[in-house]
This record gives sequence, structure tokens and C-alpha cells, in this order.
Amino acid sequence: MKIVVVGGTGLIGTQVIAHLGEAGHDAVAAAPSTGVDTLTGEGVDAALAGADVVVDVSNSPSFADDDVLRFFTTSTRILLDAEERAGVRHHVALSIVGADRNPDSGYLRAKVAQEELIRSGGVPWTVVRATQFFEFAPRIADGATVDGVVRIPPVGFQPIASADVARFVAEAAAGEPRREAYDIAGPERVRFDEFIAGALAASGDAREVVADPAAPYFGAVLADDSIVPQGEARLGAVTYADFTAARATA
Repeated sequence: MKIVVVGGTGLIGTQVIAHLGEAGHDAVAAAPSTGVDTLTGEGVDAALAGADVVVDVSNSPSFADDDVLRFFTTSTRILLDAEERAGVRHHVALSIVGADRNPDSGYLRAKVAQEELIRSGGVPWTVVRATQFFEFAPRIADGATVDGVVRIPPVGFQPIASADVARFVAEAAAGEPRREAYDIAGPERVRFDEFIAGALAASGDAREVVADPAAPYFGAVLADDSIVPQGEARLGAVTYADFTAARATA
């Protein structure tokens, strides 16, 4: 199958393309650097010509509320319209676990809006909702740092390796449309503040991590189960210990 991966030059996209290529598919990256702009439509029709499946793992360059909403709604509409013209039979999108449970977060509201467009569109679809990636622990800590102290809510957290995310997304792309959203997560559930403290310590970062129930995450104050699967989820194979060990020997 020809599978176009929008955001195919990024962290997840490059790994999705590798998985699909190993499985014998013709996997093609679509991104601004390859001449495809899903905000303006430039290059989209040409990129989707002959495609069987489109995978959208793109992300907004700005996380400001208005910018991120514009990105996900505009790019999704442009992609779905182009997919209908091209006869694409399956649209796969990567979303976020708990997006629909955290309306105070502008970023997560934008992901919900994206999902709603996909559901109401004319292309058969699958949405894979992932928890946060191991790789983003330092970025989370940076965003939560106030006066040198990292403030993280002491809530449930079940992060996942990007390698597992890519594997699940590639499997979805190679399969039939499910017309549903389903959750994927890492194999271990921990406390958010304790995970960030451990991740910083493992990297030699001496910043203090404080458990703060009022600390926002993507603009939302979290309940204990706000960003973890509440029901059935597919679990990755890579633990955080595996992830850090692999990085240490890389």
C-alpha cells in the first residue's frame, strides 16, 4: 500500500515510516520540508495521489490556544478534503489520552476538535490516543519550572516510549479502519511528580521537584486519572528503565 505520513519527518513519523517500510509498504513522508503544507494546502493533492492510507502525526509549531486550534482544525479539514478527492480509504491520526476529559487545556481542546472533524468526515478512520512520551520528560520539567523549582501534580501518569507509539500507529495504518479512538500507554503507571523527579535525577539535573496539586498541565488542573487510560488500553513493551538503559549505551 502507499501510505502517506503527514509529519513524517518528526520523532514519531520517521519511526512509523521505518516500520511501514520494513513491512513492505510504500511509506512517504509529507511535511513542509518535503513541499507539503497542510495549513495552506500547498502540495497536499500531489502528495496524496495514489495513496491508500494517510497517517497524521503532525503537530502545531505553536501551543498558544488560538494557534493550536487553527492548526489542527485547518490542517485536518484540508487533509480530509484532499483524501476524498484522492480516494484514500483510511485516515489514521495520533491523539492524546484524556484529551476529552480536560476542557481547560487549549491544546487538548484542539485535539478534541481534530477528532470530531475526523469522525464527521467522509473518510474511514482510526484514532490512536497516546499518553505522554518518555522523550518529553525534560520539556515537561522545563515548562513546569517556577523560580528554579519544578511543580508537578501528584497524579497518575503512564508514559510511553515513542518507539512503542510508532509501532502501534504503524499497525493501525496497515490494518482496516476501526472507526473508533483507542488508548495506548506505557507498561507502568506511576505518580507524575515522582516520574519527573526520577527522570531529572537520571540525567544529572539537580532541580527540585515539588508535588503541587494545583500545578497546571497544558493549562488544566488534573484529577488523579485525567491523563491515564480509564478503561482498556494497549500497553507498550518498553519500560522507562529500558529506555534510559538504551540511551546510555547509544
